[in-house]
Amino acid sequence: MQRRVELAGAAHLELVSGVVQLRPEDAMFEAMLRGWRAQQTARGLKEDTMVPRERLVRRFLEFTNEYPWTWSPAHMDEWSLHLMAELHLAPSTIRAYQCTIRQFSEFLIDGRYGWAVACERAFGPGQHPVAIAHEWNTIAHLNDYEGNPEARPFTREELQRFFDYADEQVERAVRSKRKGALAAYRDATIFKTVYGWGLRRNEVSKLDVVDFGRNPAAPQFGRYGMLNVRYGKAKKGQPPRRRNVLSVMDWAVEAVADYVENVRPRFGYPDHPGLWLTERGGRVKPSEINARFVAYRDALGLPKELTPHSERHAYVTHLTEDGVDRRFIQAQVGHESDSSTAVYTHVSDDFMNTALRRALAPALGGERDGRSDRREQR
Repeated sequence: MQRRVELAGAAHLELVSGVVQLRPEDAMFEAMLRGWRAQQTARGLKEDTMVPRERLVRRFLEFTNEYPWTWSPAHMDEWSLHLMAELHLAPSTIRAYQCTIRQFSEFLIDGRYGWAVACERAFGPGQHPVAIAHEWNTIAHLNDYEGNPEARPFTREELQRFFDYADEQVERAVRSKRKGALAAYRDATIFKTVYGWGLRRNEVSKLDVVDFGRNPAAPQFGRYGMLNVRYGKAKKGQPPRRRNVLSVMDWAVEAVADYVENVRPRFGYPDHPGLWLTERGGRVKPSEINARFVAYRDALGLPKELTPHSERHAYVTHLTEDGVDRRFIQAQVGHESDSSTAVYTHVSDDFMNTALRRALAPALGGERDGRSDRREQR
């Protein structure tokens, strides 16, 4: 006797039998979403992953004005064109959206869950979900880096100007005795931390004071020799990845230590774990970091291509120029492959020319030696 396996998300588990629905189409769609949520939950996916996916499926439904059992590849084509031509989204974003719709569609057409049979029973023959996302109507992932080609790291001179300007805002607020000096000092330290440890905005915004710790190999940094990043960039559907970042810049350590010991206590929330506090006792959000960054960048007249992420790029680039081992940099920024670190590296012309001279030195040296020998023979 074969036992029936009850798969989480199966149609017969989500549909209520014997009940007449006033709007059967809407009831079926909501049951599909509940089933998809159950299936994802059984696979260990988190709420933060499932909620945006469901929201996107609802947006796709609104765009097509059709229910999933009448969707076709043409709907995917029209939607993708809308995202690209009208909303001007990046290819990587469009591909992520397409992937979500593909996953929902593949869940519905999987015979083990029974949604195709349930739709035909409810709405008649031929009324069942079909595959709508194929290789020929979705964007393939062909490149390691798909960001804005104009994005680049800070040069050392630009970075120094930016930090100097951030420090000037603190001094200006103190001189004028106006409110905002603490926030200005905090923000200046945030920007130095982003560069000093090569962090992303989300990573730096969620730091706690206790995330800094000692590194026995670098006792000169005291309790700030190592940073435990707990909210690193996650793989799709997975929890945030942790990593330890070793402190390498003494001036950045001094800036954080001064903020923690002398400035942060003045916010007046000693029991709050967060490193970056607001004047109301909350955490500084990534959007707030971005807003302050844009204000400083534009005030200095720096290129608009520069973003907070450009500091992370600069961290990789400047360490590379300084001769730091590539694998060490890769571990510091949390890249699984060296190719990811490579696209972050934009070494300067001076560095490239120096490397070129080193590469050519043996050949040029040998040629000069040969000429010297010929001169002596003459």
